[in-house]
Amino acid sequence: MAERECGFAPLVFRLHGGAPQVVREVLLERGWEEYDEEEQEEGDWNLYWRASGFRKSDYENILPWQRLNHHPKMSQITRKDCLARHMRRMKIAFGTALYDFSPAAFILPNEYTKFLGVYTRNRMTDRGKSRYWICKPVDLSRGRGIFLFEDIKDLVYDSSVIVQRYISNPLLISGYKFDLRIYVCVKSFSPLVIYMHQEGLVRFATEKYTLASLESLYSHLTNTSINKFGMCYATDKERVGRGCKWTMSRFRSFLHKQDINELLLWHRISNIVTLTLLTAVPCVPSNPNCLELLGFDILIDASYKPWLLEVNYSPALPLDCPADVSVKKGLISDIIDLMNYRMVDSFRQKGYCRQRSGSRYLRPKISQGFLLPKTLHATPLGNKNRNQSISNSSSSQDTSVNVCASNDIVYATWPIHSNSKSIGHEKAPQKFEDINDEVESDGLKLTTFNSTRQSHRNAPSTVCKLPSLHVHKLKSPAVPWNSMTQDRGIPPCRVGDFILTFPFNEATWKASQDQADVKAIVNEVHKLTNRLASSFSEKERTKMESGQSIGVRDKFEPLLWGPKDPPLLSKCCSLNSEVK
Repeated sequence: MAERECGFAPLVFRLHGGAPQVVREVLLERGWEEYDEEEQEEGDWNLYWRASGFRKSDYENILPWQRLNHHPKMSQITRKDCLARHMRRMKIAFGTALYDFSPAAFILPNEYTKFLGVYTRNRMTDRGKSRYWICKPVDLSRGRGIFLFEDIKDLVYDSSVIVQRYISNPLLISGYKFDLRIYVCVKSFSPLVIYMHQEGLVRFATEKYTLASLESLYSHLTNTSINKFGMCYATDKERVGRGCKWTMSRFRSFLHKQDINELLLWHRISNIVTLTLLTAVPCVPSNPNCLELLGFDILIDASYKPWLLEVNYSPALPLDCPADVSVKKGLISDIIDLMNYRMVDSFRQKGYCRQRSGSRYLRPKISQGFLLPKTLHATPLGNKNRNQSISNSSSSQDTSVNVCASNDIVYATWPIHSNSKSIGHEKAPQKFEDINDEVESDGLKLTTFNSTRQSHRNAPSTVCKLPSLHVHKLKSPAVPWNSMTQDRGIPPCRVGDFILTFPFNEATWKASQDQADVKAIVNEVHKLTNRLASSFSEKERTKMESGQSIGVRDKFEPLLWGPKDPPLLSKCCSLNSEVK
């Protein structure tokens, strides 16, 4: 619980209609308070969570202590048609061998002729052997509108759809088809920072798999929203049990009993996530105050090859069964830890402390430096006197705003109004040399400075009264984010059950800065995969078991996502040696 008695500001979350109830439950358990627009001012919140996307103005007006749960333009990979286009583009640019985890897809009706040509050619080359296809609406979720077909005469649609080759040889558990729901958090796109959660869900179809009946959605689709209405949902199914979900921990136990290279399988899934998100890097604008929770649906076929089915925007977070409770509450809690609010909330906390003193205005105990966009002043910053004050007077009011630029950050101070009574007896501000009071937010420093340097010669010398940072019903000024204000420190390799999967070495960290070098990143991913594939000889496994490291480590200590106790990648392969 937030310690109000000690002056700590309670963290405030704001939920939009449709936001999952588990988010409210977890945040309240952690001592947060829910935003009340009738009681609180417009900008007085730390986290705004909604199921749908935000408006452009929400991104433009965000303040340093605030977070949004969506990056802009994420439909580039969450809409099925956009994802298909990006996958096709990456296959052309980097080869089909690297991007062979996505089944061939056609966007209809625009590509109907192209699909018809491929369909006809396959029928001729396979001598009439059946090939199966799956049709999905491009903008629907939860399995709605999906159907399978073998004969093109059964392809009927009335909206934009994609048609993909159906993976007809899935890995089965006691005859039941399943897929993996992997939870991925993208903390930043510039630089690209990807975390994958150790706990996820295994979603089962509730009827045994068969190609004899393509109309049976309960045999072919694993969506919980469909299977929970099946007749066999509540029955105790062989090995699967009741319901249609396992936790990832239970799936690991099953996988451990199979005679396969588990580590390589986990790494291939991690590669799918990285290579898929790379397709969106050029399209998604940088915003350091956002993060994105995505649901990657991965199918494993009978030869243990993972396939990407789709990427889900705002993955469903209802608590329908014990597996949901076990996975999703921990997932949301780890996301909050990943945001690291203790680092970024001090500026809002100062305002809260001043408000508790009885004034409706924020009164910092030192000089009133308030951050404004550079667009609010017209004087160039390249002048010799960078701390020159600019006074903007109004003929109708006896107030003025002093604007001061210092080190590419613009400040404004409000002199006391002639009718002000609330702070007439306050002492003059302290000198800059006597103050050590900085607020840091993801690399952005709101640093106090000498008030005597910024005051207009005609301005009063007493402490200035600042209006509230969050004037009710008025937009707060936007903070001018740029590449220099973002946190450039190396992200932690693990936060709760979130494992850092990208960047995984210094080369990928450098290549993902600012305008990402996608070609260099893809090259590093390809080299790492080759090293892992060639590192699991008996000799290398012996080294791992004895705790010896293979190769030289750099300042990164990446972990291999997936296993119960994630090993260091440096123990799996050499991250710095060349592939022979």
